[in-house]
Amino acid sequence: MPDNDRRLEHLKQWLAAQLPVLFTAQGWGAVPPATLTAASSDASFRRYFRWEGANRSFIVMDAPPPQEDCRPFVQVAELLAQASLNVPQVLAADLQSGFLLLSDLGRQTYLEVITPDNADALFADALQALLALQQLPLTEPLPYYDEALLRRELQLFPDWYLRHELGLVLDGERLAAWQRVCDLLIGSALQQPQVLVHRDYMPRNLMHSQPSPGVLDFQDAVYGPVTYDVTSLFKDAFVSWPPERVRDWLADYWRQAQALGIPVQPELDDFLRASDLMGVQRHLKVIGIFARICHRDGKPRYLADVPRFFSYIQQVLARRPELRELAELLEGLPCTASTPA
Repeated sequence: MPDNDRRLEHLKQWLAAQLPVLFTAQGWGAVPPATLTAASSDASFRRYFRWEGANRSFIVMDAPPPQEDCRPFVQVAELLAQASLNVPQVLAADLQSGFLLLSDLGRQTYLEVITPDNADALFADALQALLALQQLPLTEPLPYYDEALLRRELQLFPDWYLRHELGLVLDGERLAAWQRVCDLLIGSALQQPQVLVHRDYMPRNLMHSQPSPGVLDFQDAVYGPVTYDVTSLFKDAFVSWPPERVRDWLADYWRQAQALGIPVQPELDDFLRASDLMGVQRHLKVIGIFARICHRDGKPRYLADVPRFFSYIQQVLARRPELRELAELLEGLPCTASTPA
């Protein structure tokens, strides 16, 4: 039996032991006949299943050690619940085995329902949740988005996209230029005001639920740059928006954040520049991650969205002359910089 199937049998046995305890504690009576079906998977090793029976449903997370660790998910879920965010409630946990039983926030992500017509309303809700998250005090023992982490993320681009996808190795002056670009992007990130950062705050991880949004995939949260999450929200891996509309949404966020005392940059232009540079750091990282997922993990489908990130980067390069060296490095790459449909 494949490892995944053995884990699934183990998970089912664990679930069979947990559900009677939960149902008794909640006064729901006997556990009804139910189904367990695949709910979703992502670019990590985690899998999700949906348990359904008698008009009740739960999500079961399978996060196999040592590749995954459930403890940050539980820790951050408790933290975000303090800010009244709609996050999954942890109903039962086996942290050693990597199993969690969670409340079900619904079936539709923002990515599945968002359109040009409803985007303003959906993003308004997403910004309210983000602003609540960013008002949390920096008191939990979470990691910081420090120089070492930022540099490791940027290195994914030459290590995996350039080397493994394109067969290119930076050396000599090109390597020196890349290092200067990294120093610029890292310096900008470290100079920004610090808040709690979700690290993947995008439509695929926001649920169209009541209340909206439900927030998922927050286990990698850190303390870091204030522009990170809001930039991720509007420059997503799977859907793109006109630059003028993105600028308006960013300006709206900046005004609300200022009014709430969230430590954004005092001037809008400075905030927008910081957002641009933060976005470029993230885009280069994600391109590298998608190449790694393809070449290391055998999941090539994510590479189809690489051109979207090059398009985001090109938009920034056109208005930020300080990134001239990055523009020159990317100029000769055999990649398509047009945005996918």
